[in-house]
Amino acid sequence: MSSALPFPSPAPAVPPSGSGAPSDLRGEWSLVMLSAASGAADAFAFLCAGRVFAGVMTGNLVLLGASAAGVGEKGVALRACLAVASYGVGAACGAWLTARWRRRLPLTLLAEVVLLTGAAGLWLLGPVAVGAYRPEVLTLVAAAMGVQARTRVTPTNYFTGTFTSLVGRRVLREPGGGERWVVARLVALVAGAAVAATAARWCPPLAAAVPVVPALVALVLETGRGRRSG
Repeated sequence: MSSALPFPSPAPAVPPSGSGAPSDLRGEWSLVMLSAASGAADAFAFLCAGRVFAGVMTGNLVLLGASAAGVGEKGVALRACLAVASYGVGAACGAWLTARWRRRLPLTLLAEVVLLTGAAGLWLLGPVAVGAYRPEVLTLVAAAMGVQARTRVTPTNYFTGTFTSLVGRRVLREPGGGERWVVARLVALVAGAAVAATAARWCPPLAAAVPVVPALVALVLETGRGRRSG
């Protein structure tokens, strides 16, 4: 007499990306806002805080290598090293927060908003000029981008892999949901950079505040999302 083997209970269904669930939509919009914050932070850092990037470490390492070969602006190596070190400290703090706190998303985003707001305040206290080197401002903005990198699994401040995957899926016609959100994040990145660059050109005192706004919106979205799921 054979006995039926017990089957494990099916795992609860996880709504696909862009499924329309309120918490899921909040999460997707949060990623879009963080992408905009990333674009704005990098544009601001490059134009106003030292001609290096706040969140694109590949670019900073390339600048460092070019400087080692005697090519590029004078002093860019030190600035690139400062950005990389600050980003690393931010990423380490973000990892610590996400590993030890239950409501890690709102907390890490709050830390990012505080860092970006501090950078905006310091920007107003010193020489407000495009092309200036502001190490204190660069430090805080790069640290904020490091924290952001540990906030969600989906990357919001480096997009080479995101763009590569999107192009590959489209060419091979592979099934994959949520592509419109991927495109939205890429567009938000460009839009954030454009707004920050416009502010740097026409109203420099406001340039540092541009990345604060989408980061703050993401914080509000994630806080509401956590309450709904909790």
